[in-house]
Amino acid sequence: MRQQSRSIILAVTALVLVWLLAWAGYILAKNSKMTAEKLRAYVESTNLSKLRGAERAKAIQKLADKLNALSAEERRRMRMEKMAGRWFEEMTEEEKAAFIDATMPTGFKQMITAFEQLPEDKRRKTIDDAMTRLREAREKITAGEPGQISQRGGTNAPPMSKDLEEKVRTIGLKTFYSQSSAQTKAELAPVLEELQNVMRAGGTFRGRRGN
Repeated sequence: MRQQSRSIILAVTALVLVWLLAWAGYILAKNSKMTAEKLRAYVESTNLSKLRGAERAKAIQKLADKLNALSAEERRRMRMEKMAGRWFEEMTEEEKAAFIDATMPTGFKQMITAFEQLPEDKRRKTIDDAMTRLREAREKITAGEPGQISQRGGTNAPPMSKDLEEKVRTIGLKTFYSQSSAQTKAELAPVLEELQNVMRAGGTFRGRRGN
């Protein structure tokens, strides 16, 4: 009888330990997951203008890594709320260009080439679909956080200015992107990502998701 009780105690102890380990793993995974709020906290806690040399380069790379670790939804939210806007404005042109390259999704250049090869009507529809999805995402974020977005960087503005949109449509995405400044590429970034999503969903582009 004593042996049976001991076996039961050991079994219960083992189950408790397994549960505790599983819970600890869940908490660790939850805390290590990158979110838009964590990215915002990093941006607000670091003064880029006071950093120089290797320390500055490390901070910018860390920001890029955090952005790349976001989920697609959180990444879209980050871009819409322009969380890294203050940092981006303080970067040199060289730093801006490197940051844009580091945070664009893998395969976006191939996506641009594939986009340019589409018939004109499909290119137009792809841009329309991408803009619609961005507007819907904006409305979803706005509905979820009333009064927050307009205060955090003008998310009520259109996904891409009419002038920029017209240039993309008339000049051609590949040509326009190659000739654009880092600032313009930053404005184009969310649109390019959404174009890639639309093309992937429609089967016109098979590029790998991610950075």
